Amino acid sequence: MHDPATHAFPHLLLETLRGSPGTAAFEQGTRIVSRGELLELIGGMAGAMRDAGLGPGKGVAVRTGLSPEAFAVQMAAHVLGCRVVSVRPGYTSRQLADVLGVGVDAVVLDRSTATPELLHAAGSAAVLSLGPAPGAAGAVDLLSHPGDDRFPAVTARPDDVALLTFTSGSTGRPKGCVLTYRALAAHWSSHRGWSSIAPGFDESFHRYMLFGTLSSLVVQDFLASCLLGGGTAVIPDEDGRPLFPYAIERHRITGAIVTVPRLCQMLDLLREEPVDVGSLRALTVSGSPVSPHRLLEAVHRLGPVVYVGYGATEAGVISMLTPGESDHAPASVGRPHPSVEISVRDEEGRPVATGRTGEIHVRSPFLMAGYWGQPEETRDVLRDGWLRTRDLGHLDEIGLLYLAGRTRDVIMVNAIVVYAGPIERALAGHPDVAEAYVTGAPDERTGEAVHAFVVPAPGRTPDVTALAELVRAELGADNVPRTITTVSSVPVAPSGKPDKRALLERHLSSAL
Repeated sequence: MHDPATHAFPHLLLETLRGSPGTAAFEQGTRIVSRGELLELIGGMAGAMRDAGLGPGKGVAVRTGLSPEAFAVQMAAHVLGCRVVSVRPGYTSRQLADVLGVGVDAVVLDRSTATPELLHAAGSAAVLSLGPAPGAAGAVDLLSHPGDDRFPAVTARPDDVALLTFTSGSTGRPKGCVLTYRALAAHWSSHRGWSSIAPGFDESFHRYMLFGTLSSLVVQDFLASCLLGGGTAVIPDEDGRPLFPYAIERHRITGAIVTVPRLCQMLDLLREEPVDVGSLRALTVSGSPVSPHRLLEAVHRLGPVVYVGYGATEAGVISMLTPGESDHAPASVGRPHPSVEISVRDEEGRPVATGRTGEIHVRSPFLMAGYWGQPEETRDVLRDGWLRTRDLGHLDEIGLLYLAGRTRDVIMVNAIVVYAGPIERALAGHPDVAEAYVTGAPDERTGEAVHAFVVPAPGRTPDVTALAELVRAELGADNVPRTITTVSSVPVAPSGKPDKRALLERHLSSAL
């Protein structure tokens, strides 16, 4: 008879590692870490953390570089039933204080992250390290801690808090999204659902490129698919060139996730230099909307391997557009995951008709339980088991989802609500424009004004007057940007998303 515990988290991972101990779990340079060795790492660290007094309900903040050990220590904390607090790179001192002020009993760091700012924010919490960390005197080295050979008992409980993963902090104060062990188990099992709407997607995890940070929930979701599906997570070596496309060729990568700015950079490089990316089986674009003609260019250059994922920190991956549907629906973000229900609603919370735009609500086993320590914010977004995404969109007659901006991505022009998303799509629809980004800034005459930034399509020179008239014709005079600035590239925030505030400061600070 099936033991239901083996389908929970982290049992599912541990059983998978035990089932094929000789296969490669991680590849980092010339180093190969097998599934058996990874299991030993997890067990040894869990024993050391247990000896340090950690267990169910204890808060463990993790801020490390990217390595097999970094993954193992987080899994070890989950074995013990701890509440893992993901700490993103790039936080200011104030943000670090916010993130580590959520009830942290221990902080895990390594040589690359043992900064004075992190140690100061840790306060009285115990400091644990992955190997020697000269900047953290007195830290307990988890890799040299003596222990026995017995794998610690799994003490994780389904309804305990497993993970606090933070929103990108667009308001300046990161919000901790609470995921229980039950929800995390659903995340780790979610890969099974994609096969019904994305046949062949599983093939991409044979050699999955792992980069960035494990504090990203989407990175963890895709890493789960790799490890549970028998693949190898490849941490690429840095040679000074962009990972996309050069690391794909160098490591024969079969799958990866990529932000829109990285995708655009990759396409620009491939236009100038032939690079062999034929090993790719799936390149999933996520983090922010990709313009339809950039998507079609990617499909043209890379073949039928480009997927578009839509999700949120609060909800995980919600939908995916497959290569088979991108040709006729490049503006869509695809079909919802089989375990995700979508309801598009009006301002009163009533479902709208197919094709009508409203706020997207989702319900699934992956949802957060709420925002840590913020009951009012939680009540605002979680109602009767449904999550308000604060994204606007519609479903078409065949079930494809389209985005139309954010309920909060608004600019108040003469007391009129203007959404940035529709303006971005209008500008990006012009053949002279490859990418478009719209934001607002205070204005003495109108309260706020719309400002747009466009990246030219290859060989094109956008006509600002023509672009303004296009927006006027499609959306009305209130939506016409006060300024339209041509830029060669777009700065990226630590979250991996385009940094609109940096665009304003870089190009328009003297005019604001």
